[in-house]
Amino acid sequence: MPRWHELVQASGLDQRPINTTCLAPDRPTVSAVLNFDQAFPDVTFSNPVLLLQVPGDDTRWYILDQAGFIILIKTGVSEPLTFLDIQTSVSFVGERGLLGMAFHPNYPTTPFTFIYYTDLNGDSVIARFTVNPDGDSLDPSSEQVVLTVSQPYANHNGGHMAFGSDDYLYIGLGDGGSGGDPLENGQNIHTLLGSMLRINVDGDFPYSIPPDNPFATSPGCLSGEGCPEIYAWGLRNPWRWSFDRDTGELWVADVGQLLWEEVNLVQLGDNCGWRCYEGFHEYNTAGCDLNAVYRFPVTEYSHTLGRCSVTGGYVYRGSSIPALQGIYLYADYCTGEIWGLYNASGIYTPQLLADAPFRIVSFGQDNAGELYVLGRTGEIMRLVEASAPPPSTFPQILTDTGYVDTEDATVIADCFIPYAINVPFWSDGADKRRWLAIPDDTYIHINPDGDWAFPPGTVLMKEFTLGGKRIETRIFVRHFDGGWAGYTYEWNDQETDAILLSAAKMKVVNNQLWYFPDSNECLSCHTPAAGFALGPENIQMNRDFTYPSTNRTDNQLATFDAISMFDPPLQTLPSDMAALPEINDTTVHVRKRAKAYLHSNCSNCHRPGGGARGAVDFRYATRFQDMNVCGVAPETGDLGIPGALLLAPGDPPSSLIPERMSRLDPDRMPPLASNVVDTVGVDLMDAWILTIRRCAPNALPWLLLLLP
Repeated sequence: MPRWHELVQASGLDQRPINTTCLAPDRPTVSAVLNFDQAFPDVTFSNPVLLLQVPGDDTRWYILDQAGFIILIKTGVSEPLTFLDIQTSVSFVGERGLLGMAFHPNYPTTPFTFIYYTDLNGDSVIARFTVNPDGDSLDPSSEQVVLTVSQPYANHNGGHMAFGSDDYLYIGLGDGGSGGDPLENGQNIHTLLGSMLRINVDGDFPYSIPPDNPFATSPGCLSGEGCPEIYAWGLRNPWRWSFDRDTGELWVADVGQLLWEEVNLVQLGDNCGWRCYEGFHEYNTAGCDLNAVYRFPVTEYSHTLGRCSVTGGYVYRGSSIPALQGIYLYADYCTGEIWGLYNASGIYTPQLLADAPFRIVSFGQDNAGELYVLGRTGEIMRLVEASAPPPSTFPQILTDTGYVDTEDATVIADCFIPYAINVPFWSDGADKRRWLAIPDDTYIHINPDGDWAFPPGTVLMKEFTLGGKRIETRIFVRHFDGGWAGYTYEWNDQETDAILLSAAKMKVVNNQLWYFPDSNECLSCHTPAAGFALGPENIQMNRDFTYPSTNRTDNQLATFDAISMFDPPLQTLPSDMAALPEINDTTVHVRKRAKAYLHSNCSNCHRPGGGARGAVDFRYATRFQDMNVCGVAPETGDLGIPGALLLAPGDPPSSLIPERMSRLDPDRMPPLASNVVDTVGVDLMDAWILTIRRCAPNALPWLLLLLP
């Protein structure tokens, strides 16, 4: 035991609590609605990217291979047929290749098929082919190019196209590629890139412009109001999208940049926001029209748990899975997760339906409205109703968790250790209580930077009260499989128990709007770079605490060390270790208090590897000049402030740090689960900025400003 405990009679606690119930539960059992059946068990595929039927003909299937050919599978014919082979004309690499296909809406009376492919120059080509009289193949010599779009980079080609109920041809194009839209095509209505196009392929060849297109009267892209072909714009890479065959609604899954994937319901004339916004979140608003009306997505999800790229699907209109009738399905390419988007009075809530053991590159829909998924390694699977899964053992109410008394949910189990932190995260004015527990015979390891690494089985619990009323209990656990996850329990009005929420929600509590996050959103803030668990770390826990079970007050680090929670034990006196100053302690310089606030509220993302844009580092130990904010122009727009900087010395009105804290729009920081401005925090930032005279101190007095 470290030497300082020999000098005191007792620590805050006499011993480490025995822990038999305060353990991370098994992950919730996914109520899998869907399973997978091989659609064509006797056929092998390589690079399928599209599966479709001609309306009215259930005997033929068309499968596009990205390499440049189309397979036709006919009922009653044992071997697949080659419907088209243009491999010698197609550039197949990465996101390039044969990408889209659409039959003329009057097919077969009008025997045309439209094909989208990347040519050998790397440009996108939409071409019309004529189907041979037997209907089994296209005539390669009949190709007539309808439209060619120059592509500046090799990615973000979009590539899907389909006819709408208006019989116009819709074409999805990405922003031209690279990353971050360097050519600023997303918001440029004088280019076809980054847009959903709509053209009339009947009548004059190659096409005419539908009269109600937003810029239909424009003479062309380079003059007039904008490109007359544009139906909607502000898209990054609409890789797969579809029309609801019953309502005609246009569902567009737009692949995100670094953090957010999104699903949009797109209407005529919509600006979907890219590159100004990635999902609901500001990405780069430099040069953006802050007064523009953007069509924000109906749902988004973050790059957590291995997710990386959205694959759009269809609204289910089949009959074999009644529970999915009218539900839009989409997937993540990397994880194979498939979600259904449930609509309740205009509020869309995703539900996980299945987890495919392969990467989902596309969906297909047959004439009966049944859905299929296509895998990157050649899988083509029909979605079928799953057998009933075993009932989930995950506790649905707080009194079933083992974390509280089974008869009184307000009484915390003895296996928890209560704790407090020096600078709490802003939670819209709510009061919070905190507890933690780790399994018996396990220990907390303190990393060199002072972050705590918790063992599998750990439970962190936090209770929120507003105006004295319990509203929410969050648990953040490290499951025994090693992964972290967060769960939210909403207290009932009588405060007798709390119910596990399956999705995010908002409600009015004490005359203010309160946001309950879902599990995915928890991991948006609890980042790997910050060690997942944000509160318990040396500089936050280095403080006195009065333990209710003993009514003794002691330093938390000393207490945890005395009851053998750390491995190895502490080797330094807590009094010799750093601690975050409380932000209302005016005996401490405003510089330190401001940095403590930024550490607690912002450094989980704004640190190396934290996922936020730019090189900003808000960790408390970071020197002032290494925070990369002073005199730094914003990468994501000036929010309408002329000459705005992240931090303008001595000039809070020109500094975006307090400005973003003051907002309740998509530019808000923190960006999630906050509906009330922290005026104390904003005032603290203003007071700190007023003390800063320059960004690069060059004399001894200024060295004081660089100290942590």
